[in-house]
Amino acid sequence: MEMDTYKRLADHLDNLPGGFTPSDTGVELRLLKRLFTPEEAELSVHLTLEREKSSTIANRAGISIGEAEQRLKAMAAKGLIFSIEAEESPALYQAVPWVVGIYEFQVNKLDKEFVEDLTEYRRTMHKDPRPQPLPQMRTIPVGQSIEGNLEMLPYERAEELVKAHEKYAVAPCICRRRAKLMGSECEAPEESCLMFGEWADYYVRNGQGRYVDRDNILDILTKADKSNLVLQPSNSKEISFLCTCCGCCCGTLLRLKQLSKPSEVVASPFIAKATPETCDGCESCLDRCQMEALTLEDEQVVLNSDRCIGCGLCVSTCPTDS
Repeated sequence: MEMDTYKRLADHLDNLPGGFTPSDTGVELRLLKRLFTPEEAELSVHLTLEREKSSTIANRAGISIGEAEQRLKAMAAKGLIFSIEAEESPALYQAVPWVVGIYEFQVNKLDKEFVEDLTEYRRTMHKDPRPQPLPQMRTIPVGQSIEGNLEMLPYERAEELVKAHEKYAVAPCICRRRAKLMGSECEAPEESCLMFGEWADYYVRNGQGRYVDRDNILDILTKADKSNLVLQPSNSKEISFLCTCCGCCCGTLLRLKQLSKPSEVVASPFIAKATPETCDGCESCLDRCQMEALTLEDEQVVLNSDRCIGCGLCVSTCPTDS
């Protein structure tokens, strides 16, 4: 009976963006059981992507408002749902996907057993047969790699995305923290996931991140470029988060790298263009490309545009502007 509750929750999450498909081993239910009590799992299926008061959710779940409020506040603190809490108005609660959402909210609660279950799930999860919706994240180029006349595309410039907000937070990268637990950490900075507005409040309120100012955010973006990290904000006009991703730890980039044509899947309006005639064969772009889209033939760069995701890392440090 208890596992039926977690199966309903799994089905509920599978209908949210990003999905939560079954696995060959049923490990997805074990993951949910690690995070949710049976009562929390039962209540969670009554949340939607709309932000609602506890009284609305209580009515739908058939429990008292007081009981719903107590459970919802605890679930938000555990990173199982999203909440907006302000002194002058009632708290609002919202369902979040497994990714991006519940998984990332566990950034300070990872342990070896949880990571092992995650690894098993990723290895045994079924391929989703449904038409895939728009990606939850998109790739934008590092600022130094694009022309300065992009007034028509302010939502593809990291600096413009940052300036649209007044509240900022930074959190550890769960992908690099997970890799560290598995003994395969990289040298990229760990505290590098950026949150904005209500997401910043949520992360700080629940101890997942800390507030920073705009200069700190821009400094992190500069360091991300130096560390060969791909910028991936939420796929929305006003972003909630901005991830700085490496090709060795990031789940999104690792999945893209497995494809023969990542450019056909990624959400990005840019693509690189190589000029082999001026290339001096320094190979700096080969080291920076996270998609293995560049090779060197006869000491000249060759671009495989099918693998390019438009991150701009190859452009910003090319000494010959090739």
